[in-house]
Order: sequence, then C-alpha cells, then structure tokens
Amino acid sequence: MRPIYMLAGLLMTALGIVGVFLPLLPTTPFLLVALWCFSRSSPRLERWLLEHPVLGPPLINWRREGAISARAKFVAVSLIAASYGFFWYRTEPSLLLASVVGLILSASTLFILTRPLPKRG
Repeated sequence: MRPIYMLAGLLMTALGIVGVFLPLLPTTPFLLVALWCFSRSSPRLERWLLEHPVLGPPLINWRREGAISARAKFVAVSLIAASYGFFWYRTEPSLLLASVVGLILSASTLFILTRPLPKRG
C-alpha cells in the first residue's frame, strides 16, 4: 500500500500547489490529504510538507489543534460567497437546486467559522 499512498500524496500535493494559483481550487484540503498519505508512506515527505515555510503552518495548526487562521477563514468564506454568486448568476438555478447548493455551502461556511483560531507560540 505504501506506493499507492505515496502516489496519492504526490498527486494531492500537486493539486494543492496548483490551488495556490487558481482561486476556485482549494489548497489546504488537498494538502491535508497529502499529509495523511505521506504519514503512511514517506516520513521524509511528511516532514517536508510540515516544515515548508508557506504550506506547513496551516497544516501544523490543523494537525495540532484543528485550527484555521483568521485570514484563511476570511478567504474561504469570501470565495464560498463569490462561488455561490457566480453559480446563481451563470446557471439561473431552480429554487430547489439553489437551496440545496446554498445549504451545502452554508454548512461548509459554518464548519470553517466554528474552527478555533491557532494559539500563538
């Protein structure tokens, strides 16, 4: 299973890095999955992700305390709202579809907002 976890971790890392540059592709969820895969296949790559100056801090905060920074929360909620607006504008959904998508996005927003902020130090 190690090669499968390694390959999945590399793929998730690549998607996470692409997500840094594409606003609608989430970065952190892909990197969290990559970290999980590397924890089962490559301690060296797991350490690399955790020690990376840009990618590491949000992963460490999540692993240590399930925390999301205020900036990350703001960006995530802003992009969720913008995505819903774009969805509404481009698809002109039925009331049922708009409600279902709105409920899913609202639940995601609620989850993000209820995560603690990282402790300093």
